[in-house]
Amino acid sequence: MSYKALYRVWRPQKLEDVAGQHHITQTLQNALGKEKFSHAYLFSGPRGTGKTSAAKILAKAINCKQAPVQEPCNECAACRGIDDGSVVDIIEIDAASNNGVDEIRYIRDNVIAAPRDVRYKVYIIDEVHMLSTGAFNALLKTLEEPPKHAVFILATTEPHKIPLTIVSRCQRFDFKQITSRDLVDRMTFVLKEEGIEAEEEALHLIARAAEGGMRDALSLLDQAVSFSEGKISSEDVLAVTGSVSQQFLTKVVHALEDKDTPSALASADQMIREGKDPLQFMGDIIYYFRDMLLYQTAPGLNEMMDRVTVDETFEELAKKMDTARLYEVINQLNQYHQEMKGASHPKIFLEMALINICHTTESSSAPQNAADQSEIQSLKEKISDLEQQVKAVKTPAAANADTSGKRDTGSARPETSTPAAGISTTRGIDGRIRQVLTRATKQDLQAVMNEWSAVMKEVKQQSVPGHAWLSDAKPVVSDGETVLLAFQNEMHRSMVDTKFRELVESAMQTAGRPLQLLTVQSAQWEKIKEEFKQQYKEKDEEEEDAGDGQEDTEDPIVDEAVKLVGSDLVEIEE
Repeated sequence: MSYKALYRVWRPQKLEDVAGQHHITQTLQNALGKEKFSHAYLFSGPRGTGKTSAAKILAKAINCKQAPVQEPCNECAACRGIDDGSVVDIIEIDAASNNGVDEIRYIRDNVIAAPRDVRYKVYIIDEVHMLSTGAFNALLKTLEEPPKHAVFILATTEPHKIPLTIVSRCQRFDFKQITSRDLVDRMTFVLKEEGIEAEEEALHLIARAAEGGMRDALSLLDQAVSFSEGKISSEDVLAVTGSVSQQFLTKVVHALEDKDTPSALASADQMIREGKDPLQFMGDIIYYFRDMLLYQTAPGLNEMMDRVTVDETFEELAKKMDTARLYEVINQLNQYHQEMKGASHPKIFLEMALINICHTTESSSAPQNAADQSEIQSLKEKISDLEQQVKAVKTPAAANADTSGKRDTGSARPETSTPAAGISTTRGIDGRIRQVLTRATKQDLQAVMNEWSAVMKEVKQQSVPGHAWLSDAKPVVSDGETVLLAFQNEMHRSMVDTKFRELVESAMQTAGRPLQLLTVQSAQWEKIKEEFKQQYKEKDEEEEDAGDGQEDTEDPIVDEAVKLVGSDLVEIEE
């Protein structure tokens, strides 16, 4: 095979060629120049950032005929032999497939032998975190007291999996993700040497898709070269990487902001029909909103944007969208993105996310757009006055409440349907929940629980998305006319309450329980429940105190009898 991939042809031959790792290359150059290199190194960092390349360059530099040198000459017999693999003293081991104790014991037994072709034996162990515990133990003693002619270079993408006893015996260098600017500069150099033309925007798209890895960037560039016919264009890169253009993302974001659900869904369907990945598309939208948030809060940091090039259309859209709304949309999309990763049909979650954002935009942004600070302050004052009036009305009502009624100890409600003293019947969801609590029984809740699986089955038959939203709910209280569902996730509660209420109530009627539906978030439900219990506890104490006062006014003879035998055995006849 005569053709070689670009990342192999343009693998760095000197430390200065390793892009984006100046903090490492300068340290190694100084150590090599002074011939003060270590017997063991640990190179860690993301894939494609230059760990193995730096290890080979280091092996050449310490064995170069011109040593001590900061860079290998790449011309002497040792340097050329290491490049073509003919020098047997440079041993590369893939720990992913050679991770047993026997392989490490072989190294330990052979490391004592003097090198044949060069001055130093160099063992490069790639993906060293894959070694077994026994293999690490076998390597430990050799790393601690190696022969003078041996150097170990360990490379890994997951340093946290390496025992600390190994790490402490090595000089550790952490390779970082390569910046988009460095990736573009390197690709520009490669294309110039190869005599290939490419658009600047195309190289930036490749750099974004590579996510900080030079090997990935050169591999994508290689694909784009093969795909294109002449000059590499942005469209060629989008086709190769499976990404979508900024114009397409802007179109989708416009649809979301305008609450144009059909347009948003049509764009998603078009993207999937063209073979794009829904998961990557969701990530692109999240980054688009992230870049917009960055532009609004720190407009001078355009170089930090990952998916967007600031143009006139983007600026107009950024001015149109509210910052608080951006926070909300990013959080919503991130939740759906997490759910999509393990889903069998990620397209459904993508469509649900778009629908949800379109239908929550108006309700989320209306208060900020419709009311100014003076109106808000006026409303606060009115609410405060109403609270004082309600408090004044409740106080005498509680003092004059009838304390003769008794509650059934086996039931969660008093025998009378009148709201208990201290339970407010204010408007809103909290007031409605408290009204249900005053009438609720354990029997009513148990009846709903017995039929809940049938309700869920009926909902799933009618609507799979509705069933997915409802799966987060749990019936917590019922009074025979209304059932309260508690949701762990506010987004799920909102969707069921606004979009699937009629479907759930219809399913309960089909299952034999025609009930009205109330929804609440679990945290809010726990708070209301505790307040309700506390208010009933206070009422019981008031009733007990009133009973004690009444006993003090009884006949002294009756009081003495009660003290002797107890109130249960005393019967008073007029």
